[in-house]
Parts: sequence; structure tokens; C-alpha cells
Amino acid sequence: MSYPGYPPSGYPAFPGYPPTGQESAYPPAGQYSYPAVPGGYPPAGAGAYPAAPPSTGYPGAAGYPAPGGYPAPGGYPAVPQPGAMPAYPGAPTGPGFGVPPAAPGFGGFPQPPAQSYAGGGPAQIPVGYGGGQTPSPMPGPPAAAVQCTQGTIQAAPNFDAGRDAEILRKAMKGFGTDEQAIIDVVANRSNDQRQKIKAAFKTMYGKDLIKDLKSELSGNVEELILALFMPRTYYDAWSLRHAMKGAGTQERVLIEILCTRTNQEIREIVNCYKSEFGRDLEHDIRSDTSGHFERLLISMCQGNRDENQTVDYQKAQEDAQRLYQAGEGKLGTDESCFNMVLASRSFPQLKATVEAYSKIANRDLLSSIDREFSGNVERGLKAILQCALNRPAFFAERLYYSMKGAGTDDSTLIRIVVTRSEIDLVQIKQMFAQMYQKTLATMISSDTSGDYRRLLLAIVRQ
Repeated sequence: MSYPGYPPSGYPAFPGYPPTGQESAYPPAGQYSYPAVPGGYPPAGAGAYPAAPPSTGYPGAAGYPAPGGYPAPGGYPAVPQPGAMPAYPGAPTGPGFGVPPAAPGFGGFPQPPAQSYAGGGPAQIPVGYGGGQTPSPMPGPPAAAVQCTQGTIQAAPNFDAGRDAEILRKAMKGFGTDEQAIIDVVANRSNDQRQKIKAAFKTMYGKDLIKDLKSELSGNVEELILALFMPRTYYDAWSLRHAMKGAGTQERVLIEILCTRTNQEIREIVNCYKSEFGRDLEHDIRSDTSGHFERLLISMCQGNRDENQTVDYQKAQEDAQRLYQAGEGKLGTDESCFNMVLASRSFPQLKATVEAYSKIANRDLLSSIDREFSGNVERGLKAILQCALNRPAFFAERLYYSMKGAGTDDSTLIRIVVTRSEIDLVQIKQMFAQMYQKTLATMISSDTSGDYRRLLLAIVRQ
């Protein structure tokens, strides 16, 4: 199967991520508690992490530097409920955006399954394309307590693909381009609807919409619009390919995608990577990475993580003890033990393991990983745990560091805004403002300009 208009070489190369020391800012170990997510699983014991000695925080050289904009002590923020806004100056007001209806598959790639947040049941993802007696496992929360996620983009009502194709044609016909007309269409249609617009455009005018858009646009706004028109699975596969293509490897792109997607999404990405680029994803990973980082990514691309939402607290206790004995409790580190637990346990189960670990080690697990590992494998293991604790906060942090400091990592900004726009961008926006005391829109406005800024703000609904 092919995606006309998306040649592997037809898009700008990914710029590098921010230099080491600028990509993350998690709180020092033991400074903040991790409160239970509303509607989530009860903590395994006390709710806060025991204080760690001052010398065991996150070293700036290889880990997360001390933050400059985290909220006052009270904890790594809980995942916000749909429509709920945190109390802070400049917070966006008004109700959140609802979850758009599920859309049919695109081009043979089926709809991915629900993506789960730690402590809650599955939330629907509209992707638009494509010692002692062992206790019984604890049941999941009732349906009313299941956390929902929300995208800022939902399927437009009374959708007419032909009418939208005509609008886009008029916007690009003749001298000049009506960029605002293009923005009004693409920022207000789901990915599935954009695929229908592409098909209608070719039927009506015998021309390829993507080629026309590329001829009329340039720079970051071109990359953003083309990303919006890519089916989501293809966009993830394309992003992975370009992260490993040519000299150098953008390891953080590999971490961001492979450590955060559901099993079905990863399997579809692997299949798409093979069909569209004629390459084996696992082979490319082995060629471009090495050591424990390579093994972690290979584990991730199997798409075999346990996705059972029931938490077994006895297993969490056993895993926590196993991790302690593999790291803090011995000289040296048994890296394979960390790989096994973090690559195979469900995210709710990992959250319970984090709670249990803090009582055994008198240190939180993120801090222990920071002490036992370094480089990309450290970042990958932390990403998995951060997603288990609070997935929107993980992406909010990535967005923040794509714009912080001199220059902007536009490809990261575009990739996260586009891929989360129909999943949980509402929650990401809320977490962003809570963590950094400024709204995502404010930071986008100060770091971008022109049609690129207008389209980004239209997507984030600001």
C-alpha cells in the first residue's frame, strides 16, 4: 500500500533535540509527592515518597536538572479530569473539548485500541486514520471512575469532503495563497476527515492535494500541514524512519514514540514501516543503537506490554524488591531486570510498583534509575515511568523543552501537537500551565510567527 505524495525523501529532516541538560526538569528526588490520580487506584501505602538525602537528587550531568518552573510542593501534578482547569494565573478557561467519535481505519490500518492512563481504565482514542499470603489482584475502578482523555480536535459535524476540497482548491488557485482558508479547514477536521478530503480533491480535480500544498507552502507551516494530512500510523513510522536516516540518530524521537504507544499502535507502526519504506524497524534499531538502549527499544517494538488494567499489589511489591536488588541493593546494576519489568508490566501496574519501591528503597524509582543508568537508556526507562505516573505531564515537558531557550525544536513541537491533538491535548495543555505557570499558547505565540503560529494556535484551540 502506498501513500501518494509522501515520498520518504520529500520532507524536511528532523532538527536535533535540545542539548543535554535542556530536555527535562523533573523535581529533585523526595521533594514532591506523587498524589493519586482522581478516580485511580489507591496507593499501595503512604501517599508521599520519603525524603531522599540532598546528595541523591537528579544530577544535572545525566539526568533532569532542577526545574525552573515547577509548581510549589504538592507533587508531580495529577492527571486533570476532562474540562477541569487548574487554578493558576493565565489558565485557559471554559469547558474542555469532547472526545471525537471513533473513525474507520485508513488504507488497511485498523483503528488502534484504547490507550490507558495509569490508575484509570481505558480511554478511547480517536486517531482518525488509522510477605504473607498473596492477596487477590485488586479490581479496576468502576466505570464512573475511569479517566477520560480529550483532544482539542474533534470530527466536524455536517462534514462535506467535496465542499472542503473546493475551499482548498480556491485557496491555492491563481496568484497567491489564502493561507487562512487552508488553516480554517485543516485545524477543524479530524485526521479521518482529512483523508476523505484528499480523496475528494483527487476525484474532483485530478490532482494530488499534497503536491499542491507543497507547491504553495514552505517552511514550518508546510511541515505542519503535511503532518496533519498524514495518517497517524504513517506519521509515526515516517518520524521513526527520519530519526534513523542518514548520519546520526535522533534517539529521543525513538523514545517518544516507542515508549508511549499502545501495543496495537506499535504493531501497526512496525507493519507500516515495512510496507512504506521496505525496511524492518527492528533491524534499523539494531543498526542505529547499541547496548542496553538497543535492547530496551527492541522490547518496545514487540508491542507485547501487559495492558490489563487490574493491579496486582503483591506483584508490585515483588517487582519493587527485584528492582531494588538489581540496583540500589547491590554493587553494579542488573540492567536486564529493569528492562524486563519496565518493558512488560502495564502502566497501572508500574505505578503501583513505584509506590512500593519508595517504601523499600527510601528513594523514588526515578531517582534510582538516575543513579544506576545514564544516557539514552536512562531517558528511555524514565520515559516509561513518567508515562505510567502522568502521561500528559510527560508530553507537556517535551513541549516545554522544544521551545525553551534559544531556538525552537519545531519538529518536536509539530509532532507532539499533531499526534496528541485528537487524544489528550486538552490535558497536556492543563498540565503545561500547571507545571510552568504559563499556557502552551503563550509559549507558542512567543516562539513562532506568521501562518505557522496561527495554525498551531488553532490546533491547541487558543
